[in-house]
Amino acid sequence: MANKKFYFNDDDSHHIQPTSADIILRQQLEYSISKHFYEGCDRTIQNLLSNCRWYVTTQANAMTLVIECPDQVTNWRVLQQIVPMGTLLNSIITSAKIRVCPPESQGIPFEMRVDELSVYRDWAG
Repeated sequence: MANKKFYFNDDDSHHIQPTSADIILRQQLEYSISKHFYEGCDRTIQNLLSNCRWYVTTQANAMTLVIECPDQVTNWRVLQQIVPMGTLLNSIITSAKIRVCPPESQGIPFEMRVDELSVYRDWAG
């Protein structure tokens, strides 16, 4: 059997640009997940989210719930609710992440994968 050699050509590595239909579908997916997530939250979490800028993004092949907190107190309250939010998000999509962002220049974002929930349940409990 002859050995075959395959060569990678840099011209073959170009990224496919998303079409406008791809962009619209992604936006619809993000909106649907956001709506489903918010409607599944209890009143406490809904009130907390209403004080923050939050959104779902599917950029870089990972679905992420991003919560941008206006102040440190809200940031702490959001972090205290990370397990129930992660549990709900995990029921929607198991490969998701949550990123909680403190006010700009007041710390670094905290990020958690929803498949790591058991670690945080033990920590919170």
